[in-house]
Amino acid sequence: MSQTVQSRESNQPTGASLTPVAITNRQRFLNACHCRPVDHPPIWLMRQAGRALPEYRALKEKYTFLELVQTPELASEVTLQPIRRFDFDAAILFSDILVVCEGLGQRYQFRDRGGIEMEFLLNSAADVDRLQVEAVTERLQYVAKALPMIKAALDGRTALIGFAGSPWTLANFMVEGGGVKEYTKAKALFYSDPPLFARLMEKLTQAVTNFLHLQIDAGADAVQLFDSLGGVLSDGDFARASGCWLKQIVTGLKGRVPVIVFSKGTHGNWDNLVDTGAQVLGVDWNVRLADVRARLPEHVGVQGNLDPFLLCTTPEAVAAGANRILRDMQGRPGHIFNLGHGVPPSAKLENIGSLVSAVRSFK
Repeated sequence: MSQTVQSRESNQPTGASLTPVAITNRQRFLNACHCRPVDHPPIWLMRQAGRALPEYRALKEKYTFLELVQTPELASEVTLQPIRRFDFDAAILFSDILVVCEGLGQRYQFRDRGGIEMEFLLNSAADVDRLQVEAVTERLQYVAKALPMIKAALDGRTALIGFAGSPWTLANFMVEGGGVKEYTKAKALFYSDPPLFARLMEKLTQAVTNFLHLQIDAGADAVQLFDSLGGVLSDGDFARASGCWLKQIVTGLKGRVPVIVFSKGTHGNWDNLVDTGAQVLGVDWNVRLADVRARLPEHVGVQGNLDPFLLCTTPEAVAAGANRILRDMQGRPGHIFNLGHGVPPSAKLENIGSLVSAVRSFK
């Protein structure tokens, strides 16, 4: 497959040979999103910005996580750090899925001993009614200000990904009051009070859709929906509790940019995930990508799915794991290389470098 695109400068003399120009990382990523041919799979990593990088840890000594997220200049800097170091094909906005909850009026913070805590619990119809969908875009203007800064720094060379949490995943945090070991309250609401569950999900779906439009307006080339708690649901309930709301969001974005849906642990619901209309489906590390490849239509891209733990081992182990996935996906248009979940804090920089090298040198 060609590694070049042809220059079409209007001032080129008639009959002159066209000059080959190397494809940009951004175009490689977008081509893969649309299942078009690429020279090699594009690569970016979930949580590539953050705890594994010494330059991020240096910032964290001066600022809190929320300050980094809510200050456009700082969010821009953190987003760009892994691009400077590893030249990934795409940058993903440094933010948090819970900013949508904040935009609705349910703020979040971090407990002294770690973990997320919501300002109040959603445990009644009155609490759901308090959520203000119309306020989301105004309250999240710090995101709208950060994205153009990042876009300008990327200068057309690297794709920019925006993101949001899925309605189902956000609902879990909102009714539990934060992060917990076992998520049960959203499932209880789904089963015991379907009308109230639907009211909450309708608000979340509209809020997420509005937030993603804000990010696209501000320069995002693609967006990803993180359905991190999709695997909490049984196969039979996934479509009604999560899948149908994801589909509404994808439909509401009207094809403005490619949409990636990453639903962790939902291995029995590939048909439901395809039905969302997403251009690309992210895959966790608990399934072989070749098996997923066989189940998905050729027009749907596949993103993943190296076990994140390998980044804590050796460069050789990382390269071996990457090459197995690359061989499984060889010849399949639309493969975007990524991890099966986020970069762990203990990931070694030499291992991330080994992964990028393995993907870019694969033949």
